[in-house]
Amino acid sequence: MAEKTVVVLGTATPGGGFPAYGAPYAETLNEMDPTLSVQTRNTKGSTENVPLLEQDQLDLGLATGEVTYEAVAGIGRQATTRLRIINATYSQAGMFMVRADSPYYSIQDLRGEPVVWGAGSSGFVVLARYVMDGLGLDLKRDFEAILLEKAGDGPPMVLDGRAAAMWGGGVGWPPFMAIAKHATGARCVAPDTAEIKRIMAKHSFLKATIMPAGSYPGQELSISSVGSWPFVLARASLPDDVAYRLARALHRGEAILGKRLAQARESTLANTLAAAPSRDLIHAGVLRYMEEIGLLC
Repeated sequence: MAEKTVVVLGTATPGGGFPAYGAPYAETLNEMDPTLSVQTRNTKGSTENVPLLEQDQLDLGLATGEVTYEAVAGIGRQATTRLRIINATYSQAGMFMVRADSPYYSIQDLRGEPVVWGAGSSGFVVLARYVMDGLGLDLKRDFEAILLEKAGDGPPMVLDGRAAAMWGGGVGWPPFMAIAKHATGARCVAPDTAEIKRIMAKHSFLKATIMPAGSYPGQELSISSVGSWPFVLARASLPDDVAYRLARALHRGEAILGKRLAQARESTLANTLAAAPSRDLIHAGVLRYMEEIGLLC
């Protein structure tokens, strides 16, 4: 039997959305292509995955759109050419979640209150920084900021009152699900229409996003916000044939992956082409497969 190609995927801290995505993603790709052995590894998240990929210490790594944008554009660091996109994961609408019995209904209501922003190295924190900055706010100056070792530590803090809210987003995000399923119930707090316009006017790379109704227990209406698409990134040195096989396995397993994880229904090559900041950032092996299936014009 031929030796399998081992591909290591960096996710994030336990209890967060990236590990919840990485497990069914790896399982599906391995099932669709028995020559692959995609293996997940917990990391500190987006801001650790990017340098690990640049140093060829990971084959793949999950990163939010904001962290990817900063790395490619050279914001707060030297611009990189050592990252390539394998696929977009799912649209991510950033917002807060509070207990249903709390007095907080707007972002302004949360000013001065203890807020869990997430794991310190998480891309969600980067998104929060941009969103708050668009409103003239600062995470540490205008809130009592709580940064975690791992995302799973956040829900208990909201539920027992140590924190007023937790920041996060996306359909079925595990920390939000833990809060929403509690007997107290939960409510989402997102930017209003005017605030969304202000945020996007200052940070145009962010996109208007919608969290569909029913994404969490008790959420009867869709919620508008801002956010981006996270990506499965690859080290630029990942061989073209490996990237090609990853793309082919994902394409063949789209329906299966979507059944395993609801938000992963958006993990399509068509969405990847639309979400990528530029086509040049998509791995050449992925582009070759996209061309074969008629996705490229």
